[in-house]
Amino acid sequence: MQKLIECVPNFSEGRDQNIIRQITGAIESVDGVSLLDVDPGASTNRTVVTFVGAPEAAVEAAFRGIKKAAELIDMRKHKGAHPRMGATDVCPFIPVSNVSWEEAIECANRLGKRVGEELKIPVYLYEKAAKDRLRSNLAVIRAGEYEGCFEKIKQSEWKPDFGPAVFNEKSGATVIGVRDFLVAYNVNLNTKSVRRANSVAFDVREQGRVKTEDGTPSGKPVLDSNREPVRIPGMLKHVKAIGWFVKEYGIAQVSMNLTNIEQTPLHVAFDACVEAAANRGLRVTGSEIVGMVPKKCLVDAGRFFLRKQRWSEGASEEELIDIAIHSMGLSELKPFDPKEKVIELKIESAEQKTSLVKMDLREFCNETLSDSPAPGGGSVAALMGALGASLGGMVANLSAGKRGWDDKIEYFSDWAVKAQQLKDELLSLVDEDTAAFNKVMDAFGLPKESVEEKAARTAAIEEATKRAAEVPLKVMQTASRSYGLLAEMGENGNPASISDVGVGALATRACIDGAALNVRINLGQLKDEKFKTDLQEKVRKINADSEAQFKTITEVVEGKLSKS
Repeated sequence: MQKLIECVPNFSEGRDQNIIRQITGAIESVDGVSLLDVDPGASTNRTVVTFVGAPEAAVEAAFRGIKKAAELIDMRKHKGAHPRMGATDVCPFIPVSNVSWEEAIECANRLGKRVGEELKIPVYLYEKAAKDRLRSNLAVIRAGEYEGCFEKIKQSEWKPDFGPAVFNEKSGATVIGVRDFLVAYNVNLNTKSVRRANSVAFDVREQGRVKTEDGTPSGKPVLDSNREPVRIPGMLKHVKAIGWFVKEYGIAQVSMNLTNIEQTPLHVAFDACVEAAANRGLRVTGSEIVGMVPKKCLVDAGRFFLRKQRWSEGASEEELIDIAIHSMGLSELKPFDPKEKVIELKIESAEQKTSLVKMDLREFCNETLSDSPAPGGGSVAALMGALGASLGGMVANLSAGKRGWDDKIEYFSDWAVKAQQLKDELLSLVDEDTAAFNKVMDAFGLPKESVEEKAARTAAIEEATKRAAEVPLKVMQTASRSYGLLAEMGENGNPASISDVGVGALATRACIDGAALNVRINLGQLKDEKFKTDLQEKVRKINADSEAQFKTITEVVEGKLSKS
């Protein structure tokens, strides 16, 4: 599955558009990086840039941006309203999709090392990447700003994590780190009163409200032993919130920053506002997301609302996102377009990929039938596997909705969710197989005039062909997991759908047998005997296991059909 990490470097230039364009141009010069937003501020003299990509590409893009900023920005002349200490003031990485905290921290360390060694800029690590917990807070590191760093850096406790322990007069210092994804999220109320919206905000935010002797907002504060006000904590961790009136819409909102969406997801914040508003005689009428969100936010929300309905969570990602939009009223104030608001979907839309999976059935068949060798048997095998998993998931969803089976909803829902995951993995392999074949063709097209070119071409063909053999093997391995799903549905699913289990098993076996043929034809072109032997043994084992599982499921299907 695609790995995505977000990077949000802040550059100390917000007025000169030529400089800003050169910096963003350096970032965009890296393949695999998508520039999502450029937000310059004249008074702050600062530009916040947001881009995403795979970890390796994001590190390279960040380095090129920092390098270009060091060339063009002279901190000796910089003036602005925002605190700053360097040409690239801060550069955080934020995991978006399939990237662990450990991988993100490794990105920060790799970038910090390069910036320190190659650009001679002092680098401090902050938040989750901090090596010293006393430096985890950005404000602490930046205290004294650019002007104060000349002396600060000489202190032993402020020796940089990377780079020279001498302040770079022109470029200053840079803070690099890893932080949580922050979501700006507003919940709409059926009131114009800021005071009442603030009451809801204080109910839900982590900081809560000050405790008073008479329990009223205007009452005398209760003080602790240190003469500090005692606070009543709110319902949600990692949430900052206030109430405000939005003249444009004529309503009051609870405006929140969710600073840890793993601990407090979007849907939890929404439901907390619903509960707090209801307790005060108010109603939540909808909500809005400011900026962009990872796809997981809305997918998880969709599953949450299906679970509350006591319905199967095994819906497609598209349907889950649609359920989340409707359940949280995200289109109440203005239309919510997932292709513009969801990071992964925005990237897909911007790249305008020619994807087999995005074609309709007729287009896919026409493309397969054409005189082009791709898509071919490998992509078709992966599609058959996706259909086999889909049939198993269909039986799970139908069984979850069967009258009188309410006590089995969770069981069938779990299997339907697994079916969706298998379907998505196999569909991604439809495109991956064709991409692998095209890489082989590209390798054959390399020049072969000189001895060096011939050697490079031979090596490229060998590597591309190995990949072309590995993809259908991955199809076999993924599709084989569908047998567990189909076996469970054959034994325990809705009896009226037993024929669908049978067709699903046939599609899965056809997928595995077809993918095996594609492994074999690619292995025949390889010179690496050990690689060939290893893959041949894996294919043999998967095929043998497939035949055994197919036979078992077919016996169950035939047995139930004979009784119908």
